[in-house]
Parts: sequence; structure tokens; C-alpha cells
Amino acid sequence: MATTRRGKAARRADPNQIPPARMAIDWPHMTIAPPIAVDPFAPHAMTASETLAASEVSPINGLFETDVRHRAAQYGPNSIAARPPLSAWHVLAHQFRSPVVYLLAGAAALAFVFREFEEGLAIVAVLAVNALIGLFTELKAARSIEALHALGGRMARVRRDGHTRLVPAEELVPGDIVLVDAGDAIAADLRLIEASNLAADESTLTGESVAVHKDIAAVAADARLAERKSMLFKGTAITRGSGIGVVTAIGSHTELGRISRLVADAEAGSSPLEKKLARLSGQLVWATIIVAAIIVGVGLVTHDDVFLIIEAGIALAVAAIPEGLPIVATLALARGMWRMARQNALIERLSAVETLGATTVILTDKTGTLTENRMTLRRLWIDSGEIDITDHARKLANDALVTRLLTTAVLCNDATLGHTAKDSSGDPMELALLRAGRAAGLNRHALHAAHPLAAKHAFDSANKMMATVHTDGSRFLIAVKGAPEAVLAACTRAATERGDVPMDDVMRKAWSDRVDHLGTHGLRVLAGAGKSAARADAAPYEELTFLGLLALEDPARADVPQAIDDCRRAGIRVVMVTGDHAVTARSIGRAVGLPSTKVVEGRHVQTLIKGGHADLAAAGIFARVNPAEKLALVRAYQEAGDVVAMTGDGVNDAPALKQADIGVAMGLRGTDVAREAAAMVLLDDAFPTIVKAIREGRVIFGNIRCFVAYLLSCNLSEVIVVGLAILLTLPLPILPLQILYLNLVTDVFPAFALAMGEGERDVLARPPRDPKEPIVGRAQWIVIALQSIALSAGTFGALVLANAWLALPSRETVTVTFLTLAFAQLWHVFDMRHARAAPFNNEVTRNPWVWAALALCALLLAVPPYVAPMAQVLHLAPLTPAMWSVVVAMSLLPMLVVQCAAYVLTMVGIMNRC
Repeated sequence: MATTRRGKAARRADPNQIPPARMAIDWPHMTIAPPIAVDPFAPHAMTASETLAASEVSPINGLFETDVRHRAAQYGPNSIAARPPLSAWHVLAHQFRSPVVYLLAGAAALAFVFREFEEGLAIVAVLAVNALIGLFTELKAARSIEALHALGGRMARVRRDGHTRLVPAEELVPGDIVLVDAGDAIAADLRLIEASNLAADESTLTGESVAVHKDIAAVAADARLAERKSMLFKGTAITRGSGIGVVTAIGSHTELGRISRLVADAEAGSSPLEKKLARLSGQLVWATIIVAAIIVGVGLVTHDDVFLIIEAGIALAVAAIPEGLPIVATLALARGMWRMARQNALIERLSAVETLGATTVILTDKTGTLTENRMTLRRLWIDSGEIDITDHARKLANDALVTRLLTTAVLCNDATLGHTAKDSSGDPMELALLRAGRAAGLNRHALHAAHPLAAKHAFDSANKMMATVHTDGSRFLIAVKGAPEAVLAACTRAATERGDVPMDDVMRKAWSDRVDHLGTHGLRVLAGAGKSAARADAAPYEELTFLGLLALEDPARADVPQAIDDCRRAGIRVVMVTGDHAVTARSIGRAVGLPSTKVVEGRHVQTLIKGGHADLAAAGIFARVNPAEKLALVRAYQEAGDVVAMTGDGVNDAPALKQADIGVAMGLRGTDVAREAAAMVLLDDAFPTIVKAIREGRVIFGNIRCFVAYLLSCNLSEVIVVGLAILLTLPLPILPLQILYLNLVTDVFPAFALAMGEGERDVLARPPRDPKEPIVGRAQWIVIALQSIALSAGTFGALVLANAWLALPSRETVTVTFLTLAFAQLWHVFDMRHARAAPFNNEVTRNPWVWAALALCALLLAVPPYVAPMAQVLHLAPLTPAMWSVVVAMSLLPMLVVQCAAYVLTMVGIMNRC
């Protein structure tokens, strides 16, 4: 504290210095360096009371709203300056950083060199239009993803105006009194003023993998970050216990904020899907450059028009590369993420979208996911027998044993019960106990007034109990609640109508049987115990008196059985993994229709895993599972070849959530640590939402595969048409500038429409795909090649009819072949239906975006021959009815051939397209 005294002396010497009470909140904005080596405001070196005084706040009442508004205006939001949103100029510039653009620019330069100004200007115009389309779609996708991240805001529990309330973490201000519990992510730098068995994971700041024990004692002013045990830092997480702290720094002035400035410009990594698309594009670039070079080489030998051949070669390369692919893929992912968000599934990482559709096993917790998470105390079991109750049942305070048990449940409680659900906060089970206590006439505030809290031992997953210590005259009352087997093991006496008596093995066995009996009814069972002690620091879990059992009901969600049946039809196994009692888990399993009722307790998990995949597959429910066993289960399923989705809500779920292929955190009751570890957050905590998200994941990947196949088949048909014409020394049936126009029209809009598809109704009736499967596999390449040949054959058929039947001049012939290929590519969108879908009623024909795209593209193709400037640039001529008949017939023929072939191949079982 010498540093603090020197700071006070310095301030007395300078009357303009900020007074001590202001230093806590104004030091980040000081422009004059402090006269000492360390911060004059070092909360970790001050006592808790000194920090509160410096922050001008009462630990009982917290800040008042007027203080909050003043400080919020002074210091701004509690947020770290992130990378600024992408600007339109940045996105526009990105459109020109592409090998495709370089090729087009080369073609334009060649056109100007050969004094073909119309074609040169037309290519420049195509570049501009492509850039504008890319600008619009990428900017929209970027804004969509930015908005999605805004949906996942964090909350903090604070004391303001004498009340405990939840506020957005961004609204914290210096001086706020913040309450933290195990599982919370810390939203600002806090100086602890209370701590009970408190530990924090600070690996994000210090690199230390071991949790740091916290207390309220001051440390040296020059203590290193890892040694400041009286502080909690933004971005860290509570792993054990509970505490109260006062905010000393927010936003960029926190320790995390200082580190974040160093990585503000770091680039985000690519998702697996983006890497697959990039790899596919790279393969296409090299393949088309080689093909184009060969064709140009042959063309230079067999043709006299050098400019036409070189330009045609460049156009071939451009034609073969689907330049709209990354744009459409980004749009499909962004729209899919929005669609999931509207169904209460918030995707935190793009890579999760790809993996969702491949999920084969869902390891789900029970409470709040399969059940309603609407806990209500239904039964009590005391020495005199079992009692059925509800929140509005008869008053129970007349029974001394009931009163003693409920008093313990109310005192040993971290929840806050308000007059409405909005005003209440805390664990649903503890809220149910408070409601039951209120119904029995036990007022928590009155109990705490009569028995003030002296100490608290937070719930620990190792001993499965929690305890609170209260003053009781000259002695101390210790209230304990927890898992029945843990509480029974800690008890040496039992409360009876005859008074407290020693607990023997027969009595212990009888209470264990009652626990099993209650569990078979789907009830969650807790036990209550207590004792009187001479000291507040007496061992809380020794020589307790057993008071009775509290049985709470959390009914199964009505929509879960149908969701589990949908999973079964989709080839997805659902396995319950819960910390609850085995008999309770079995009861809920039967209620929701799990395919297996075999229950394995956590202590047998390792033995089961060693038994092999067959034993693992036979189990449908795992009960009494701890964090290490959850992690082992996830790894075991993954080693067996499954793609695992894991749900969880607590700190102890975080390792398994991170290990799973898809970690699914609960948004309503989940801890911040669980949300950070997960790839998806359920905003409604409902199991059916997972099934909806899996469906969307399958639809999104299917849409991407469909429009990739569509783009490749269309572009490959252009390569075949031009390449064969050059190799056979025929006149070009489609000119380079027309290819560019085709890519602009038929590549972009129909592909967008396919990306917007809602998917087939039976998409969940199909087995999951292999996550290692490429976007375009061998089967898809074969189908793409056959479809491209059909499109090319229709174009050459039109060429033959235009020459042999209609005897058209060169310009008119090119017009017929160009429009034939263009409309054939439009009709080709109907070939993108799933092989098992009906020809006339499928995901493509039901997609309104497809019909809108076809109407727009048909207009853009039919109008240019009749508009002189466009006809001049594209070298088109107006069409006669005979020419239109050839275009219509030969453009429809490839689609009819492909549809018939698809039907035949599907019937023999070898057709499987997008």
C-alpha cells in the first residue's frame, strides 16, 4: 500500500489532481502520466473496502440508475473495439483480386490492341457488372454474419438500486457490483469483495492451464497478472464457487482489451467448406489453363484469325471457372445461418454448417432439453412418510419436520425469487424450492434477517453438495442440500418425530430405497441436512443430521418424442447423457421414446468403452456421468466413426462440447463457458431445435452441391462447344463475348436461386453423408460430364439445323447456337432435383426464386437480338419464327434426355445426384 500513499501525497501537492474517489473511474482517461511506476489506482493492492470507497458504491445497494447513466455517458459501452465492419470500398476492391478478373482484363487489353473497341468496352462492362454483383452479395453476407453475432449477447448479474437484476454485459460501468457463479464468463475486470471457494480459468490471459484460486486479500501493487488473486479479469471464466466483485475497468481498458489491441487485425481462418471450394477452384484453374493452351495451340495452326483464337482461349479459361461460386456459397451459408437463427439455432462458426448435415449421433442432456426445465416441488419424504404437494397446496408449516426441511432448502439457495418470472433468476430447481417455501409461509428475507449468512460453500461437482452457514444466536446453523447419496454418506443422524436419532445402516438403506422409488416416477430427488456448530468455519459436510427428501418434477417436452422419431428416420442415434439418477433418467427416456432403455451409470463408462462399439451402440442412456466420462464418451463415438453432436449447459460440459464435432450450448440456461466452447447455441434450449438445425445443415450443403454441379456443367458445356469447334476447324458456334454474357446471366441468377432452396420434404429421411466426402465427388463428376455432353450436343444440333435446314448466314447461325446453349442452360436448372424426387413436384419446381431467375434470364437473353446496340456488341441478329423453333426445340432436348436418363438410372439404383 506504499504506492497508494505516495499517490495520495502527490495529489495533495497538486490541487488539480483527481480526488481519490474519482481515481477508480477516471484513470483510463488521464492524459498526464502518473508520477510513479505503477498505476496510482491499483485495485488488487487495495482492500475491498478501499476499492468500494474509491468506486463510490455500496456493496448492498450497488449503483443507482442516475449513477449508471452518468458513468455510461462518460466511459461508453463495455465492449472491446473489434475489427471495423467491412466497408463497401474494401469489398469492391476484393472483386478485382482474382485470376479470373486478370484473364478478362487481358482479353480486354488484347481487344484494344487489335482495335476491337466494342469488344474491349463490352468486356470492361462485364467486369463492372460482375464486380457489382459480387459487391452486393458479399456485403449482404458480411452484414448478415455481423448481425448474427449480435444475437449472442452476454448477460451479467448485478446489484442496482438495491435489487439483483440481469443486464447486458455491454451495459456494465465502473463501480457496478457484479455477482458471479461457476460457469460465468467474466464481462469486465472486477475487484473481489466476497469469495466462496472461488477459482477462475485465466488461461486466455496468462497461459496457465490450472485454475487460479481467488480470495479478497490485497496483493502487492507490482504483482504480476497471474498473482492478482483478488481480481477477476474480462474474458476469463469461473470454474468453481461464487463471489461478488466491483467493476474496476471495462472495454478496452481491461487486461483483455489491452491484449486484444495486438490481435485486432488478425485474419479469421477459413472453414472446411471454404477450403473445399478453394481447392475445387484451384483444380479447375489449372485444368482449364492446360486445356485452353492446347486448344489455342491447335487453333493457331488451323485458323488464320490470331486475335480470335487467342481471345477464344482466354474465354475458354473464363468459361470453365465458375467465378460466381464463392459469392453464391457465401450467400447460401449466410442465408442458411439466418434461417437457423429464426428457428432459435444460433450458429457461432461457419464450419458448423457443413458438419451439421453429417451428424450421426446426438448426445443430449436431459434437463431443459428433453424436459421443460420447469421444475416444481411435487413430493416431500420425511420420517413420517411421503407427502404430495403443489405450490398452491395447503400450508405445510404446521408440520415441524416439513418446516425444518423447507427452511433448509430456502436458506441453502442461490436463486432470487421475484414476483414474476422476469424478476427471478437462478437455477430452476432452486427457484422451485423457493416457491415451495413461499407457499409454506417461509419468507426468505425474513429467514435471512433472523439467521444472517455467515459463510457459503458453493456447489462442487466433486462432492455434489452445497452448504450455507448462518448465525443462530451464539452458534451457527449449517444448511446442506445435494445429491441424496452424497448427503446420506455425510449424515450420522436423522430427524424423526421422536427427535434426532443416530442413523444406522438399515435406516440408510431405507432412505436409498425411497430415492429409487421417487426416481422411477421421473422425479429429480434432492436431500436436505443440517447441523448446529460452534464455529462458522466448521467442516460443513461432516456429522450432519438427515432431514428428508425433496422430489421435483420436470416433465418431458411434448414435442420431443416426434423429434426423436425424426432422428431415427434420419439415421441419427439419440443418446441421453445426464448427471441425474439412473432411475430418473430411465423414466424420462421412456417418456420421450428413446430407442434403447439400457442405462449405464458413469462409473461403468470406461468398462463399456473397452468392450467395443457393439457395447457402446447398445446403450441408450448414460446416468450419473461426470465431465471426464462425458469427454470419454464423445471420443469413443468419434473413434467408432460417428459424427457427434453434444448438448450441454455447464462448465463441466465445456470439454465435451469442444471435443464434439458439433457442440450445442443452451442459450437460456447455459453458462457463458459452455457457449464459448460450442459451435451452436440453442436460443430456446429445445431438443427439436437441434433436429431443425440438422435439417437446415443438410439443406444448405445440398444447395451448395447443387449449384456447384449446375455451374460446372454449364461452364463445361461451353468449353466443349468452343473446344470442339476449334479442334474440328469449324466456325465458332458461340463467340467469346457471348460466353462472357452467358456467364453473367446463366451462371449467377439460377445459381442464386438454387442456393435459396428450402430442400426436399424428405431430407431427414435420408442417411447422413460422410463429412470427408468432397463437394463434387466421382459420382457427381460423371453426372456433370454427361449433362455437359447433352448440353453441347443440343448446341451442335442447332448448328447443324441452322446450316443444313435453314441455310442461315454466319451471324444468324451464331445467334441460333448462342441462344440454344443459353436456354438449354436455363432449362438445365430443372435437372438439379434430387434423383429420388418427383419430376414435376420437387425442391426445384417449388422454389419461387428459380422461376423468378428463369423469367429474368429469359428476358435478358431474348431482348438483345432486337436491340440494335446490344445486338451489335454481341454479334446477334433478330430471329425469325423458324429460328426460334430450332432454339426452343434444341434447348429443351438436353433436359428431356437428362430427365429420361435420370429416371432409368434411378430405377436401376445407380443414379445419385445433388
